Amino acid sequence: MKDNRILRVAFQGERGAYSEAAAVEHFNGENIEPVPCETFDEVFARVEDSDCDRGAVAIENSLAGSIHRNYDLLLEHDLSIVDEHYLRIVHCLIAHPGAALSDICRVYSHPQALAQCESTLDWLPGVERITTYDTAGSVELIKAEGFKDAAAIASRRAAQVHDMEILKEGIEDNPENYTRFLILAREPIEPPLPAKTSIVFATKNVPGVLFKSLSVFALRDIDLAKIESRPLKGKPWEYFFYLDFVGSMTEERCRNAINHLKEIASYLRILGSYPKAET
Repeated sequence: MKDNRILRVAFQGERGAYSEAAAVEHFNGENIEPVPCETFDEVFARVEDSDCDRGAVAIENSLAGSIHRNYDLLLEHDLSIVDEHYLRIVHCLIAHPGAALSDICRVYSHPQALAQCESTLDWLPGVERITTYDTAGSVELIKAEGFKDAAAIASRRAAQVHDMEILKEGIEDNPENYTRFLILAREPIEPPLPAKTSIVFATKNVPGVLFKSLSVFALRDIDLAKIESRPLKGKPWEYFFYLDFVGSMTEERCRNAINHLKEIASYLRILGSYPKAET
């Protein structure tokens, strides 16, 4: 959308959250208004209700794995995936302006962020680690409470948004820390190539059915990027399968694979074809 209209983009978390950073980075050069939402459910609802033009939701992290709630919400809402974005997660130690590392007695952050920065925190002897619900919310907390002896682990954007100071940047133990975000809209698109397509399907619980389902892609040399299973509510030990493959529904081989899969599956829905992003 290269016009003067402001694009409202919903994300989960406080201002300065990694989700907001992903949205700003993804729509670089466009007029956007990031819209913070308390929950992932709210992100989906705001886009579906036309309150926001797009939604940016995390779907998987290279270290922590999949965000299952968002897989479930993809099925519950009538939205399309129109893009994806990989965000390199760079954790920063953030405190009040003028603070020094020697002043810090407590560090606040989301449990996952604290766990991903254990080695750095071990170099701060005697510092108490306090878990919170959100990384950016931790920065807001220490600012609002005036905690001069505390720091938070969050993104560079969180420090900028809340006018706080970065004491140390890149404190994560593993630099290969990426989160994949999906960009959601009310209408599907026809993406340029190379593209990816996401689908969800269910099958009858019979021997060999998953093998047959995946073979429709192998027969056409279609690369599978990811497969994820989620319980089928009300039917114990039956599952929905979420599948990402490299290709677009504009390609004949992909349409043929989906038509073949429809002969096997008891349920199938295309979640969207979208440009294939690079990390």
